[in-house]
Amino acid sequence: MVTIERKGTFKVEYLQKIEREVQELWKNEKVFETNAPQMPKKSEDEKFFCNFPYPYMNGRLHLGHTFSLSKCEFAVRFQRLKGKKVLFPFGFHCTGMPIMACADKLKREMELYGYPPKFPETEEVKVEESNDGIPKDKSKGKKSKAVAKAGAAKFQWQIMHSLGLKDEEIKKFANADYWLDYFPPLAVQDLDRFGLHTDWRRTFITTDANPFYDSFVRWQYLKLKERNKIKFGKRYTIYSPRDGQPCMDHDRATGEGVGPQEYTIMKMMLLEPYPAKLSTLSKKAIFLIAATLRPETMYGQTNCWLRPDMKYIAFETINGEIFICTARAARNMSYQGFTNKDGEYKVVAELLGEDLLGCALKAPMTLYEKIYTLPMLTIKEDKGTGVVTSVPSDSPDDYAALVDLKKKQAFREKYGIKDEMVLPYDPVPVIEVPEYGNLAAVTIYNKLKIQSQNDKDKLVEAKEILYLKGFYEGVMIVGEHKGKKIQDVKKQIQKTIVDKNEGAIYYEPEKTVISRSGDECVVALCDQWYLDYGKEEWKKQALTALDRMNVFHDEVKKNFIGCLNWLHEHACSRTYGLGTKLPWDPQWLIESLSDSTIYMAYYTVAHFLQGNTFRGNKPNMLGIKAEQMTPEVWDYIFMKNAKYPTNCGIKKESLDLMKNEFEFWYPFDVRTSGKDLVQNHLTYCIYSHCAIWPDEENKWPKGMRANGHLLLNSAKMSKSEGNFLTLAEAIEKFSADGMRLSLADAGDSVEDANFVESMADAGILRLYTFVEWVKEILASKSSLRSGPLNSFNDPVFQSEMNMKIKETGEFYDKMLFKEALRTGFFEMQAIRDKYRELSLDGMHIDLVLRFIEVQVLLLSPICPHVAEHVWQLLGKKGSILNALWPVVGETNEIQIKASEYLMECAHSFRVHLKTYMQGVKTKANPNPPPVEKPNVVTVWVAKTFPTWQQCVLTTMKKHFEKCGSLPDNKVLSAELGKMEELKKYMKKVMPFVQATREKMEQLGVKALALTLEFDEADVLRSNSSYLANTLDVEEVLVKYTDDPEATEKMKECCPGSPFVLFSTKPGVKLEFVNPVPLNGLLSKSLTISDGDTVSKITQRIAKDSKQIKKPESIQLWRFEDLQSERKIPVFNEPTKYKVMIAKDAIFRVDLEKKKVFVENGKNSFDVGSQITYMVV
Repeated sequence: MVTIERKGTFKVEYLQKIEREVQELWKNEKVFETNAPQMPKKSEDEKFFCNFPYPYMNGRLHLGHTFSLSKCEFAVRFQRLKGKKVLFPFGFHCTGMPIMACADKLKREMELYGYPPKFPETEEVKVEESNDGIPKDKSKGKKSKAVAKAGAAKFQWQIMHSLGLKDEEIKKFANADYWLDYFPPLAVQDLDRFGLHTDWRRTFITTDANPFYDSFVRWQYLKLKERNKIKFGKRYTIYSPRDGQPCMDHDRATGEGVGPQEYTIMKMMLLEPYPAKLSTLSKKAIFLIAATLRPETMYGQTNCWLRPDMKYIAFETINGEIFICTARAARNMSYQGFTNKDGEYKVVAELLGEDLLGCALKAPMTLYEKIYTLPMLTIKEDKGTGVVTSVPSDSPDDYAALVDLKKKQAFREKYGIKDEMVLPYDPVPVIEVPEYGNLAAVTIYNKLKIQSQNDKDKLVEAKEILYLKGFYEGVMIVGEHKGKKIQDVKKQIQKTIVDKNEGAIYYEPEKTVISRSGDECVVALCDQWYLDYGKEEWKKQALTALDRMNVFHDEVKKNFIGCLNWLHEHACSRTYGLGTKLPWDPQWLIESLSDSTIYMAYYTVAHFLQGNTFRGNKPNMLGIKAEQMTPEVWDYIFMKNAKYPTNCGIKKESLDLMKNEFEFWYPFDVRTSGKDLVQNHLTYCIYSHCAIWPDEENKWPKGMRANGHLLLNSAKMSKSEGNFLTLAEAIEKFSADGMRLSLADAGDSVEDANFVESMADAGILRLYTFVEWVKEILASKSSLRSGPLNSFNDPVFQSEMNMKIKETGEFYDKMLFKEALRTGFFEMQAIRDKYRELSLDGMHIDLVLRFIEVQVLLLSPICPHVAEHVWQLLGKKGSILNALWPVVGETNEIQIKASEYLMECAHSFRVHLKTYMQGVKTKANPNPPPVEKPNVVTVWVAKTFPTWQQCVLTTMKKHFEKCGSLPDNKVLSAELGKMEELKKYMKKVMPFVQATREKMEQLGVKALALTLEFDEADVLRSNSSYLANTLDVEEVLVKYTDDPEATEKMKECCPGSPFVLFSTKPGVKLEFVNPVPLNGLLSKSLTISDGDTVSKITQRIAKDSKQIKKPESIQLWRFEDLQSERKIPVFNEPTKYKVMIAKDAIFRVDLEKKKVFVENGKNSFDVGSQITYMVV
């Protein structure tokens, strides 16, 4: 990981000190603790309840966790500012295998290597680590001692060492229970330093270690069983033979989200004579087993493919038949009822593919009496059975391979393939596919100009096109389903194959799945309890719930719909790990994705039960014991019309308190999560809410927001690569608010976001600078301007602040935090900077204080510590958490546009000035001499567009008003070309039309207006001092293009695009001297032009000196007479022999004599060559 070297850590430590002080304030005032009011809620807008999937407690929280939970964090703080009661509770997940697996690994490592373990230095177990630090064993390899020490952790003990733990501490982790006490307090510590807005009274851990939560989960499952949502039986499940149980998503090191893939295996009978290695099996029926996703195409089989160098086995099935396939496929089949005993298969022969090449087969359904096994070099071992049936009519891969084999005699001879095994076999028409005919693979092979089976990209493209088109539009042209669509008969054809014993149903994982114990998983038929997801009535409810929800992104909605359409039968039980036992069958534990679907309801009452502990093992505020929380009690709390259980031993008033909390907070308003949980956890959450509250749709989730994964410096977070940050490390490195700012800036979409360290460092600087600026302002309030507001920059600043309040509030509401940060901080700071730059006479104190208050309120959801600190500096009563979002005042958009116009002009003028100073380059003179610096700028402004442009705009507006859009440029060109008044301008017309089109993309129909909404000349004149200052000139003149002095070129400019002209006004240089010693004010030479005022001169002096804050504090003094200029100055009387020049005096210049006079009324005085300036 590339890290940026810092010059120091002072600014980070400065912010961290603020954070410690603010967190102490919040803790003392208990600002995050919240209870439901006793009055029933009047509307859903009265409260905001958000939550985040509780993190798994097998390690420290990392930056990825923090990114997802920050979405809730920012939202809950904003909603609180909107005046709502808010709740963001936070628990910790311990259910499942990972903790138990890690504990067991530590036990095994102590058994194998002693205590403390002495691991062999030359042996390395390669591991892949997921973000939660649980590895999977991949293989063993030899590495040098140096590499072994430098590489990623190899054993669980070493992983624990990498967390900073000592041997004596690590030993305790061999007890799974120890994890439950160790990591949750660290998570709370880290989240407190982060500034998490959570009510810790409601926190808890899962599993039966917490009897209250355990009771809640048992109630949930009794409810699901009562409602017929849970069933028991054999089903195809991803299964870990090593662990001896189903392997759910959270139990996997790789392959999360992968499910069982259904295949139809085709039994292709081996015809005698058998090859030598199978000769002893002559009395057995031997079948090569090919797995296919397209049983409907089997009528077109022409051959069978095998890979010559691949290892195959022959094993005996439960009915005495011999199947030939890879050992991997046999292992899967052994868990699906194909063999006599689960997990065992009897190998009767081991073969290579080349041993079987050229064998004759009898294949079911094909029109050929017999087919042959042929070589294909691209068959993969990790997919299917290693045996591939060939249908070249509809498979581009098969057709390409068959053509290659027919063309290449040498290739056939290499593997002993005779011509009669290949050449007579042509593709057989099976399916009619629109556009591609009845030999679709042949057609697309020729259409894409595929040359051989090595054209992999083209073959992938061909397969994608044909598979979908064939399935949805293809029609059978052979067999008993002739004339019917594939999608209607696919399952029927499969059933017929199975019923005739010509094939069977076979499953394997869609992709490789490795359990956290390092085992490659299979698909097994398991007896287990499962949730009957996908049941039509239940799915319909879930789709209704989804339709009512805000999921923030269209892509997420599509993912939810896709998941609801394919999801079915999820195993909810296991026998290994930590968790809650099924109440009616306690040999089973409820797995981790199944005890975490409605626990948001538990949050609403947890503070009454947990007793401020993770395990609920101390007395609670209501004196309730876990055994009293019977199903009837939970019913009363969570079911609106349930009756009070009179024999429960708990006071009705206590249960009513809990019932009121639930009724007030539920449903939750939004749940944030990584996008990978859409396909499991979040979908299960929707299903479970619909099942538990089927008749109370107002208890169903209101919103779910999924975000992308977090990259760190544009690379995937990886411990082994060193590109990884825990939450604690990030806070230490960037401070909480510096990190939070960078998290907000990382991204809001479902695409991967990017945490950039340089952005975090820049954020630290911005926050530090802002706090210091506030302190400076508050210390120098008296120096700021007060009184009435001016006519332009003050009201513009007000309007811009109001606009940012509105924009930022809208972005927070939509949970677009990157945008909220942009408008609410970066752009707020920019409008402050602009106001400061434009306020040559000083900023207004009332507006500056208003800005600071608005700024901290807009920033507080993202950077609450800095915001709280500044709030206290402002002398506000109470915490900023109890303040309200600023009221949006009047926004004068025309004034804002006028200000934007001013800044654009200033930028444009600076660019033009730079070009002007470089001189005019020609071929004859490529390096012209420097141009004399101008001191006058004349800006020519057009009141309206030139006549020809008015004609174009009027025509375009006519079309727009008629049709609501503009016609093509061809149409406009034809119409405009016929207009007589445009004949001489036709070369300019269409470029002007195109430029106007582009302006319309930003401004809409306003781009067609003939005048601006504001008086641009007035804007420029009222800000001429600013323009003169930014251009470093003495005078800015603004004139209209209808002035007689305007040239034709100036008249070509249009509204909003002024023409600027630079010139140098002649003058005489004078020396301006400050006689006060040791004050740092230097003498300076200034050119005085005729008509210059005292005010203009003092501004120029102040501009050149950072020490002089106010130009009006400067006094100018001339000598009494020219003879006094030669007198020796009096040290302690700097103004002796001098006369102060009146503020309203005007300088006159005689260029011929190079003399300067000061004119005051009717009197005029020669000032000689020197003027004194004093600062008072």
